[in-house]
Amino acid sequence: MSELIDIFRALADPTRLRVVALLREMELAIGELAVVLDQSQPRVSRHVRILVEAGIVERRREGSWVFLRIAAGGPVAEIIRQAEKWPFSAREARVIAYDARRLAAVRSERAAAAERYFADHAVEWDAIRSRHIAESEVEAAMLAMMHNRRLGHLLDIGTGTGRMAEIFAPTARRITALDRSPEMLRIARTKLEGQPVPIDLLQGDFLSLPVGDASIDSIVIHQALHFAHEPDRVIAEAGRVLRGGGHLLIVDFAPHEDEALRSLAAHARLGFSDAQIRGWFASAGLLLETTQTLEGGELAVKLWLGRRRSDEDHPPVSEGGKNKRLAA
Repeated sequence: MSELIDIFRALADPTRLRVVALLREMELAIGELAVVLDQSQPRVSRHVRILVEAGIVERRREGSWVFLRIAAGGPVAEIIRQAEKWPFSAREARVIAYDARRLAAVRSERAAAAERYFADHAVEWDAIRSRHIAESEVEAAMLAMMHNRRLGHLLDIGTGTGRMAEIFAPTARRITALDRSPEMLRIARTKLEGQPVPIDLLQGDFLSLPVGDASIDSIVIHQALHFAHEPDRVIAEAGRVLRGGGHLLIVDFAPHEDEALRSLAAHARLGFSDAQIRGWFASAGLLLETTQTLEGGELAVKLWLGRRRSDEDHPPVSEGGKNKRLAA
């Protein structure tokens, strides 16, 4: 009862109701909320704090930004779902329309920021893309390799602009897109708005994934492993969070000698061999199921698909007259 009282007290304010309505549309930073509401950031922060303390809103920090979203689950989710059925007066409808126009301006600014970022890095990215086969062919190979495999809750490690989350969204149940860079996450947030599945964007490091053990059904690491000084540890972390039978797809370069990529794009590793990946997979409790090489240009692109070991991967052994299976 006390929890419900706290929820309704927090909602009993026009500004906080506007905040809830806006967050039902999309995740927003405190500063963006202040722009839409045309109020000072300290005032908006006070309203947000009340909503957070009541369990209505969740906060997540990305660098110097704090993003907000409606809390999932519990009584809050059902109460908020009923909000669109509430009757509004003519004055309230005008306020909602006003907020919608200003929210559209926030979306436009996000898109403009993404365009500026792309423009600033276009030469660098074009220089790398020119060295290998077209990305469209790489993406087609990835989709074909994961076809008919249960994606479930997909973790996209090193999401960058969110492209991998975008192409796998139609067949996943849920996606968590992770990146170290707050700037990249803001670009991904703009790109991934309106996808058909829930997508959570998280700031984090691939050496210490902010998700629980055996909580993920599938993982994609696309052109990110070469940034790791200890790629074996990255794969071990992926193995930790994969459920039994879950799949890990790594896409990166075959071994090469293009030293310019170290200075041009901060590559720590100049590609990987099948033997390296197979060994790291085995140490992480993964079976290397299949590989594929995409030739074209100076750099060959490799795809490695592994599966988390499960009891079914071991033959039954007899003990005391009963069949048992070896642990993975």
